[in-house]
This record gives sequence, structure tokens and C-alpha cells, in this order.
Amino acid sequence: FFADFVHDINVTDIVPGTNGSNKVICPSAAGDHPPQNRSLMFSSGNRTGFELFEEWWDKSQTVPLYLIAVLLPLLNLKSPSFFAKFNVLGTVSVVYLVFLVTVKAAHLGIHLEFNWVTENEFFVPEFRILFPQLTGVLTLAFFIHNCVITLLQNNKNQENNVRDLSIAYFLVGLTYLYVGVIIFASFPSPPLSKECIEQNFLDNFPSDDIMSFVARIFLLFQMMTVYPLLGYLARVQLLRQFFGNAYPSLFHVLILNLAIVGAGVAMARFYPNIGGIIRYSGATCGLAFVFVYPSLIYMISLHRAGQLTWPALIIHIFIILLGLANLIAQFLL
Repeated sequence: FFADFVHDINVTDIVPGTNGSNKVICPSAAGDHPPQNRSLMFSSGNRTGFELFEEWWDKSQTVPLYLIAVLLPLLNLKSPSFFAKFNVLGTVSVVYLVFLVTVKAAHLGIHLEFNWVTENEFFVPEFRILFPQLTGVLTLAFFIHNCVITLLQNNKNQENNVRDLSIAYFLVGLTYLYVGVIIFASFPSPPLSKECIEQNFLDNFPSDDIMSFVARIFLLFQMMTVYPLLGYLARVQLLRQFFGNAYPSLFHVLILNLAIVGAGVAMARFYPNIGGIIRYSGATCGLAFVFVYPSLIYMISLHRAGQLTWPALIIHIFIILLGLANLIAQFLL
């Protein structure tokens, strides 16, 4: 999108969208248009020159490789306080996204229709059998946010951990809920269907939209702060487990980070589907760390204390089966 904005390239001619100053597009419908219409997307510049540029600047093939030079050095830093302080920059991105969503919703208005009986091509029904896709995403969200416990170990005042974590969870949940609900409610339907909402909602705005362009820049900075932080958490949990030290040597850390970056680049090149990645990985990791391990540890502790009862056993086995069903549903729906 940065490249499209700089080169004044617009795809609004080949994809369905709304009219007016607050244009919203449906990129997923571009596949319905014949290939020859692709030439309409070039509003200026030399087509051959752009094709050469596009070959060297492809978001799935080349850009992930360029990002290695930026992100790999950040992953190798040793200080945990740097990651925590650096992550503060991500807060600026979140504040701007909330501002962007609010402004866009104010201009677009609310487009909702509640009907449990009659189907409507412009609206999504209140209940669909595809809801496990959401539970997979929520499982990863819970699993990832549990990793903050590793950061809390470095706090100076440990007695404030519960308070700080409660406030953080509340603000994060409120942000997720606000952005998700407002985007869904304000998406102009009709003329577009709610099914047009992209996994990254910024993709529903054309590249020449200034506010969305700024949001993408902020999002880039946010990812550059979150990614090293998650890499640090993985380093602490894995290397401390195997070597008893979160930073045994630069060589150990570099090998781990190369594996982490390599996995990310591979997914970006061969399976650039962020929604699928989130729900599959979330359901898999969540099965172990959200459903199975806590339940087993709790039951074992009760058994050793001679306090394990049949109701407690049945309830926790049901929780484990619920996590297993959540994982299986990701591959069936």
C-alpha cells in the first residue's frame, strides 16, 4: 500500500466500492473481474516500469525478505527493559486506530439489519455455524496475553501485578470490542456486503485514503514493537527451559531468532492468510496451554491433596474436550 500510494496507483476501478469522498472497497471481489481490466488500475506512470517495481516489491514474495534486515537485529537485543519500553510506541498506533475507526464511522453511519428469518445478501446473520473461527482467534488472544506474565517478573513493585494486569486486560478487551463492533456496524451495506470486510480492515480503504495510509504507517511501527517483544518472550521460555539462561550466548539467541524469522517469512510467502494463521495456531497452542495443562495441573494438585471429587473431575475433563473440539472445528469449517 505504501508503494501504491507513492506511485499514485489505485485499484478502485477494478473492484466494487462505494462512491463519494469516504470510499470503501471490496478487494475480495476483484477476482470476479476479467484479467484485462487490470490495466485500469494504473492511473499514472509507465506500466512496464511499474511491473518491474512490482516484481521487486511484492508483499508476499520480496517485502518479507527486506523486513529481515530490520527485525532480526531487534530480536537479538538482550535487555528486557528495552522491549517493554519500546512497546510503548505501539500504544500510539492503537490510539490512532481508535481515532480512525471513530471518524470513519461518523462519516459512513451505521448500517445494521437484524433479521433471524429472512436471508439478505448484504448482511451477515446473527448466528452461523462458522463461529468456531472466532473461538480459534479468541483462544490465541488469551494464550498470547498470558505471556505478559513473563514481563511482569521484571516489575519493581510485584505487589501491583494483579492490579496492573487487570487494568491492561480491561483496556485491551475494550479496544478489541470497540474497533470490531464499530467497523462491522459502519461498513456500508448496502451497496456492499458485510462479507467484504477484510481480515485487515484497512484493506477496505483505497491506497489513496490519507487517514488509512497514516494508519498503515502506525501499524507498521506497532508490529515492529510487538514482534521483538514476542520474540523475547519465546526466547525466555525456550532457552531458559533448555539452558537455564534466557541469553546463554549470542549464537544460541541468533539460531533461535533465525528460526522464528524464517517461520514468519515462510508463512508470509506461502500462506499469507493472517486470519487462518491466527485461528489454527491459536486453537493448537490454546489446546495445550489454555485447556489441557491448567486442567491437568489443577486435578493433579487436588488428587495429591486428596480433595479431587467426581464433579471437579467431570468439569475439567469437559474443559479439555471443549479445547479438543475447538481445534478439530478449525479444520472442518
